[in-house]
Amino acid sequence: MFTELIKSKFRITGILLFILPAGGVCFITFDHLFPFDTVGRPISTVIVDRHQAPLRAFADKNGVWRYPARPDQVSRLYLQALITYEDRWFYYHPGINPLAICRAFFQNLSHSRIVSGGSTLTMQTARILDISKHGNRPSTSGFFHRMGVKLRQMFRALQLEYHLTKGEILGLYLTHAPFGANIEGIRAACYTWLGKGAKEMTRAEAALMAVLPQAPSRYRPDRHPGRAAKARDKVLDRMARFGVWTPDQIRAAQQEPVISFRFPTSMTAPLAARRLNAVYPDAEVIHTFIDENLQMHMAELLRAYMDRLPPKQSGAVLVVNHKTLEIEAYAGSADFFNSSRLGHVDMIQALRSPGSTLKPFIYGLCMDKGLIHSHSMLLDVPRYKKNYNPGNFTRGFSGPVTTTRALQDSLNLPAVQVLDAYGPGRFHDRLCNAGARFQFKGTPNLSMALGGVGTSLESLVTLYTAIGRGGIAGKPRLCPMEPVQERYLMSPGAAFIIRDILSRPFPGRQGVGRLSGALSMAWKTGTSYGFRDAWAMGLKGDYTVGVWIGRPDGTPSPGQYGAITALPLLGQVMAGLAAGRETVKPPEKVSKETICWPSGLAASAIQSRAKGACAKKFDAWILDGQMPSTMTGETGLTAPLVRTFWVNSRGMRATPACGGIEKKTLALWPWQAEPFIPALWRRAAVLPKDSPNCPGMTPLVLPGIRIVSVSDNSILTCRPGQTRSPTIPLRALGGRGERQWFLNKKPLENTDGSARFFMPMPVPGRYHLAVVDESGSFDQVCFSVIELNP
Repeated sequence: MFTELIKSKFRITGILLFILPAGGVCFITFDHLFPFDTVGRPISTVIVDRHQAPLRAFADKNGVWRYPARPDQVSRLYLQALITYEDRWFYYHPGINPLAICRAFFQNLSHSRIVSGGSTLTMQTARILDISKHGNRPSTSGFFHRMGVKLRQMFRALQLEYHLTKGEILGLYLTHAPFGANIEGIRAACYTWLGKGAKEMTRAEAALMAVLPQAPSRYRPDRHPGRAAKARDKVLDRMARFGVWTPDQIRAAQQEPVISFRFPTSMTAPLAARRLNAVYPDAEVIHTFIDENLQMHMAELLRAYMDRLPPKQSGAVLVVNHKTLEIEAYAGSADFFNSSRLGHVDMIQALRSPGSTLKPFIYGLCMDKGLIHSHSMLLDVPRYKKNYNPGNFTRGFSGPVTTTRALQDSLNLPAVQVLDAYGPGRFHDRLCNAGARFQFKGTPNLSMALGGVGTSLESLVTLYTAIGRGGIAGKPRLCPMEPVQERYLMSPGAAFIIRDILSRPFPGRQGVGRLSGALSMAWKTGTSYGFRDAWAMGLKGDYTVGVWIGRPDGTPSPGQYGAITALPLLGQVMAGLAAGRETVKPPEKVSKETICWPSGLAASAIQSRAKGACAKKFDAWILDGQMPSTMTGETGLTAPLVRTFWVNSRGMRATPACGGIEKKTLALWPWQAEPFIPALWRRAAVLPKDSPNCPGMTPLVLPGIRIVSVSDNSILTCRPGQTRSPTIPLRALGGRGERQWFLNKKPLENTDGSARFFMPMPVPGRYHLAVVDESGSFDQVCFSVIELNP
């Protein structure tokens, strides 16, 4: 008897030793013949902020929302509920739980119906992936069919366990489990049914999410909240039975109501997300540098601000940390869902006219070239016989101005004067090399100074980062996948001087109050031709901000310009940034020097014999010790600023041959500045008269040009209904050679000498009339036209 028992045990052991290796060989063979693709369906692309909060998601081609998920991305409470309710032995079995299958078999047999499937989480994952690849097969109640399906699931579960870790299997379930409607995966389910991230679930919510995949349509909380609550409580009962959660925790969870509506899909940064999805269409998760809270704040600021503007207006705000070049807020339109404002158009990338926003870089690059310093004398006067002769926004001329004033007041003619000296082609190349992109009709020209070029808000912000980064421009980055791109634009010294010039009190608005006490920032505005674009660029602390307002279709917005329309919004944006005051120290190559006008040289370097060389003094920022003399215009158009000649004992100009006994040196102001300076500084007052004993000398002083046909501040009248159009005779005396006439900054006609011409009477209004001759001598008057009642 004992011998037979021993033989039987050896026989059973031998059979097992044969079956187990044979089974293993068969499994490996079938695994090779019938591989299981574990990739599953395509994943929705999710764009998240710097803190992993979703900004926007894009469904797959079938319209299903499915976000990738890992166990460490979901709540610990949910994993407890899922494992306890679905598969307590998940971490111990090889994909199949024989005890669970036996239990299910006897339960189903005793109830004469299926009450338990005995499926493990691994088997459920295999079923979900199989359905995602092949769809639901036609159902049948046949026993053999059901057995075949179950055996297939068991084989696939063994394959999953053979090839993947438990964490990877759980991740597949968390990503692909059905949660009702077009929602798959726990992360998409939490955002849809709970309105929160998967790591933020309460115990009641975790229990509901654990049971929902069992019957997603039956337990769908927005349609069947009562059924969902009963299913949730069944999970809570099991958690209590196994002591996973305490009775108090269970009771508190049972008291929570089921949220009975569907939360909308996040659209926090729709245009930035659309842009990234187009660039990285195959990415599952795109991490951005956007801060969700800051993004929502900026979008709300922009939306509220635009409510005060006409319906077709839109706006854009771009906030960049220029130290890291990370975009923290990207509001590309006033309202993405507002069709009247064309909210679907991304105005951060749109090509528009930049207005005057390129002027800081004109002056900065000219400082590096040694053409100007912060208080060089520039001329806000008409440009004689030039193909490009713009006026100022204020419809007038200021005469000699400092670089600082020219930039702060955004005067057009000084910017054109300086760009002409630097070269528009070179200027264009330097900006492009720094990362800006432009669109031209033709070749680069002087109109760039006033916005005669197409560029984008993003390109402008790229350039303005250089002012806050010591002259190194950096391309703003939306996500870590975009490389850091830095390019040299100007020297640290030039960047410091430009920022110092732009740092000035922030203007207040009626009914709003002055914001300068709360703001410490550098800012620049711009307005494109025809009031199509209003710009405001600013730097504060570590931030560079760009604001655009206009109509996306490019039509004009009369009365809307940078300082009125865009600048107040820039102030609100800057006030909402966590950037305190900062003290920017001048680089080593920047120093303060007292300089003199009209020469432009240092006061300490002015020769005492050059009388009048220091008529006005300024404390100027000097770069690399360079103190260039005043830019006097093109050769032949302006006389030299320092003149040396002989005078006799009576102080009259003479020659050594006829009694000149002393050399005299005088500093003169440019001819174009004469109408704007005090009479005692003009040539007629400072230059000596010619001695009658020395005939044949070229006169030093030519009579200045003077408008004689229209008096300053005169009023001209016209009558309505006249058969002949009235005209105004225009004539100027003095000056030299041909002269050019301007009405409200626009060229009228050229005349020879003192000849006159007739200008058609303009419509009633206020007008500015100017004339300039070949030497740059200039005169101007203002007059009004009124209409008499019949």
